Amino acid sequence: MHLRPVYRITVFVPPAQLQALREGILAVEPLGDERYDQVMWYAAPGIEQFRPLAGAVPTQGVLGETSRLPSVRLEFVIPRDPARLARVLREGVRAHHPWESPAIFVDESLQPVFDDAG
Repeated sequence: MHLRPVYRITVFVPPAQLQALREGILAVEPLGDERYDQVMWYAAPGIEQFRPLAGAVPTQGVLGETSRLPSVRLEFVIPRDPARLARVLREGVRAHHPWESPAIFVDESLQPVFDDAG
């Protein structure tokens, strides 16, 4: 076994846009290794809360009013490569997410990789 340095990316998205976001991410990054690809985790239901302020251009909600909407948590990992991360965030996540300011979190993490010996 060895530990592979990865970025763990978590994104919150409305349920109706989950499929488009997943497809957008997979179009720029296969998300996997030599044995598996398209590796993602998602969980629902959740609630996303926000209040647009002056200067915001909300996709949903009204300036100055708190909104609460259903949300899905989507997570995936990629190798720890800053250029790859920038491409995935820009071309995969941002380009396919409906919100003006998506909730995206990036953590540096370690992923256990088990060799054939266990």
